[in-house]
Amino acid sequence: MAGKGFGRWTVHGDGRGLAPGAVVAPDERLSWPATIGIGAQHVVAMFGATFLVPLLTGFPPATTLFFSAIGTVLFLIITAGRVPSYLGSSFALIAPITAATASDGMSSALGGVVAVGALLAIVGLVVHFAGARWIDIVMPPIVTGAIVALIGLNLAPTAWTNVQAAPFTALVTIAAIVLITVLFRGILGRLSILLGVLVGYATAWIRDEVDTSKIGEAAWFGLPEFTTPTFEPALLGLFLPVVLVLVAENVGHVKSVSAMTGQNLDDVTGRALFADGLSTVLAGAGGGSGTTTYAENIGVMAATRVYSTAAYLVAAVVAFALSMSPKFGEVIATIPTGVLGGAATVLYGMIGTLGVRIWVQNRVDFSDPVNLNTAAIAIVIGIANYTWVIGETRFEGIALGSAAAIIIYHVMRQIARARGTSQEAASPASAPAGTELNRGEPQH
Repeated sequence: MAGKGFGRWTVHGDGRGLAPGAVVAPDERLSWPATIGIGAQHVVAMFGATFLVPLLTGFPPATTLFFSAIGTVLFLIITAGRVPSYLGSSFALIAPITAATASDGMSSALGGVVAVGALLAIVGLVVHFAGARWIDIVMPPIVTGAIVALIGLNLAPTAWTNVQAAPFTALVTIAAIVLITVLFRGILGRLSILLGVLVGYATAWIRDEVDTSKIGEAAWFGLPEFTTPTFEPALLGLFLPVVLVLVAENVGHVKSVSAMTGQNLDDVTGRALFADGLSTVLAGAGGGSGTTTYAENIGVMAATRVYSTAAYLVAAVVAFALSMSPKFGEVIATIPTGVLGGAATVLYGMIGTLGVRIWVQNRVDFSDPVNLNTAAIAIVIGIANYTWVIGETRFEGIALGSAAAIIIYHVMRQIARARGTSQEAASPASAPAGTELNRGEPQH
């Protein structure tokens, strides 16, 4: 499916209501009021994590938000509106940015971010022109499913930490999301995450957990703070391995969207990698954190079954406005930790489950010990956040889990074939189209 291109959406049905089980495709949209509501959910989903990275690294949050908005629009344009995604702050860059800033200052860390983006863009160009088949061979469904699952499950401790800050408020938020999903039909049910956050916020307000002291001090309008990068070759070893994580995240995102929408998006994988690389280059060039396709927003799509890229355009516009309005940003920043923890519990769990969905849709055979070991080891590494430090370079759960999935699968598969201990037919490399699954045809 070639798509109509970003910016040209067909109105789904009457644009106001959604039949049970209905899916809004990337090149469709609901009415603009409904689309704005869905877009607001995406803002809620990405905001906490996108703000958290610069807060942890010492980068200006408004600048990071500004470049995430610009990067999201570029991503939607470059992928021709076929891959719904928000480009938020990459957690994979926290460690190298922190180390580089401590040793050589913020500008040198920005140089590392630019280098990561440039290499990712080059990988994207290679994939686009040489084809994504080599990525498919390296990352078959057992591997991609494991990577998607461990990305979501790796975030679980973050959700738990937030929940611990206000357990009752978090529980109310989770309960509200769950109940709204099943109590209401149509668009209200699809807005369960946003409405659940509002219920949680009201609960936090009643319990005096909302701090509004900074709102009055903030200006209504103001430009973000921009910083130019400097390049220190000695620091590149800290940053360039992060490209492996970003490739895994982007490929996992494309395959997740493919599985959810029933559309084969392999041909746009190179564009997605290039777009994220370009976005990361721009962010590093101006003082923002590097970007990546956001797993948090996959959770929103899984919950709403609305994959319209129009909703992501709304989210980007809202993010841009937030970056230009310190006061509005402070209002959003008052969302209590407990509320974010409740919403994250639902969203991160959905992301992990989407990895399982890739396995199910591709009929991955777990009676084969190669597949079983690949998934088992990678997911434990991701959940436990195994860490490996080489000099000043630090590899954590997502990077190590992704690498483990790839290495274990291929080493075991080659040995099994050489020894004749595995007779399993080759699995399909990409998530199949929904039409094939709906017909129930076996995948070869």
